[in-house]
Amino acid sequence: MERALIILKPDAVQRGLVGPIVSRLEQRGLKFQGLKMMRVTEELARRHYAEHEGKGFFAGLVSYITSAPVVVAVVAGKTGTVEMVRAMVGATNPAKAAPGTIRGDFGVEIGRNLIHASDSPESGERETAIFFQPEELIVEWARIADPWIYE
Repeated sequence: MERALIILKPDAVQRGLVGPIVSRLEQRGLKFQGLKMMRVTEELARRHYAEHEGKGFFAGLVSYITSAPVVVAVVAGKTGTVEMVRAMVGATNPAKAAPGTIRGDFGVEIGRNLIHASDSPESGERETAIFFQPEELIVEWARIADPWIYE
């Protein structure tokens, strides 16, 4: 199974969009392995966004993600899960995101783009380990709909 970490950022939580966004991911056939609401600490934000350290937007990114609660989730599916989630999320800049994507339907500004999604299977594993302890994840569970989703 391929995993992706998703963060519903403070703007998604504050705007009451957690349900609609989670629903889209679940309806697509992705299996949730972990889901929780939390406050991201500065240390955790710096670990998560370490690749952006030194860039002009880094301080604002850390400040924003730590400003209010977020919802973090791990979704899993067969090969291609990360690519599928990224397509559902849409372009980083909501003004350029296609209608039908999460950012295209709900976003307005790049600095308030609602959601983070892992950009590769490797990132999915690395980011999952940052936000979840192994015991917080239900990795193997049978879903009755799986034969109707996967061949």
